[in-house]
Amino acid sequence: MSNEIREIFDRIAPVYDQLNDWLSLGQHRIWKEMTVKWSAAKPGDTCLDLCCGSGDLTFRLARRVGATGKVYGVDFSPKLLETAKERRQKSYSQRAIAWLEADVLDLPFDDNQFDAVTMGYGLRNVKDIPRSLQEIYRVLKPGSKAAILDFHRPGDIPIRFFQQWYLDNLVVPIATNLGVKEEYAYISPSLDRFPIGTEQVELAYQVGFTNATHYPISNGMMGVLVVIR
Repeated sequence: MSNEIREIFDRIAPVYDQLNDWLSLGQHRIWKEMTVKWSAAKPGDTCLDLCCGSGDLTFRLARRVGATGKVYGVDFSPKLLETAKERRQKSYSQRAIAWLEADVLDLPFDDNQFDAVTMGYGLRNVKDIPRSLQEIYRVLKPGSKAAILDFHRPGDIPIRFFQQWYLDNLVVPIATNLGVKEEYAYISPSLDRFPIGTEQVELAYQVGFTNATHYPISNGMMGVLVVIR
């Protein structure tokens, strides 16, 4: 990821969770729960949450793997990692979680290390999507799954218009009120560059995954790419 994107996430760290709740009307919690379920993480597993942000998916994974499991939360924004660590101290101190500042295009892990991988709202922001998928493939154990949640441009034209109206008239004004307008205005152009579901599936197969499925959710405005190593 670029330094510019890192700086954006450092700046929004203090209001990140609050904004996610407001902008999704709380729905992001359901989407994240679905993502963790699709990752097939189970008790005792060693799991990886990429672009972990303030830790929502990481904490959900930790609950799933239980006392005998281990979860690594990776992000390139030190400010968001600080927020995640603070949240852990308050609510999840008993969980086995390790936080790591790292680049998802060059992960500091061995091959075949993880039983499950998740990523929430990160793939759209990486500089090299195929490289990011290659790294996920590399660190996953054979037969294991990764689940990748992100925004998605709907194929349905009226819903696509609604999504753009929502971004322009709700997301950006709310972000403006919190002093992070520029940081959230980037979502729309990033969506225009982001591969749609069928293209994500094709990229996953090119990398070597044995199975890939893209599940549209929230009327196609969000999607979860589920891949099997």
